[in-house]
Amino acid sequence: MTLSHLPARVLDDSSLAAVHGLLARDVAAHCVLASRVEMARSLDPYRLGGQVWTSSTGADLSSACYVGGTVMPIGRGPEGRAGAADIGARLAGQRRMCSSIVGTADNVLALWAAAERGWGPARLIRDEQPLLMSVDAPPAALADPQVRVLRAAQADAIVPAAAAMFTEELKASPYGRDGGAGFRNRIRSLAATGRILARFDDGEAVFKAEIGSVSAGACQIQGVWVRPDLRGQGIGTAAMAAVLRYALTLAPVATLYVNGFNTPARAVYGRLGMRQVGTFATVLF
Repeated sequence: MTLSHLPARVLDDSSLAAVHGLLARDVAAHCVLASRVEMARSLDPYRLGGQVWTSSTGADLSSACYVGGTVMPIGRGPEGRAGAADIGARLAGQRRMCSSIVGTADNVLALWAAAERGWGPARLIRDEQPLLMSVDAPPAALADPQVRVLRAAQADAIVPAAAAMFTEELKASPYGRDGGAGFRNRIRSLAATGRILARFDDGEAVFKAEIGSVSAGACQIQGVWVRPDLRGQGIGTAAMAAVLRYALTLAPVATLYVNGFNTPARAVYGRLGMRQVGTFATVLF
């Protein structure tokens, strides 16, 4: 099938309300894209940082896909999977420009099954990442009082911990061709908006977490890290209690997704009252 025959189109601001409606159907799963659209107040690629594609017809959208540095298919059920597969087939005929595909597992894997034919193998596939959600904050007594919101001036102090977490999780260094400039700038940007929390002991980070995205409906926690020699001592539970309490001051729902094989982390989140509401998958290049 040629590209001209594939049922996909790029959305513009005439579809902004429809995109908001689609994102609102699952605030936990769609938090990242919702936050970008809300911030941009537009589907203009220059303001949004990427395009939003769909294979849906008519004014109401059953599925869509953000195509930028990360590809994020959105939608639910059979229509979501079919839409993701259509977009994947279109992407297969183009040079890959993204570094990852992220979203609900059904959509991501359907998109990747089609795109792989043109893009070739991925570097790493995580096909079972439970999506967890919390609407209630843990008891204040459980939260570690030493976990604080970083100030902008403290951003560089957390970079070694952030880099260690990135390398452990993604099996790659964050210090790419730019020598890590982009990575440091992202950390500084999050710190400047009060979205990195950390605990320092004797001047060294022993815990960190980021609130990577905040939308009207939810916020997403990411980059959770405990220094390896301190794991299993309860530090993560108390620290995450503090993170959740703070996150729920930013949005009515706090979410995160975790690798299915990470049993200790899943136990921590379960103790804090987070429940699974879906399953994510990630394809990394």
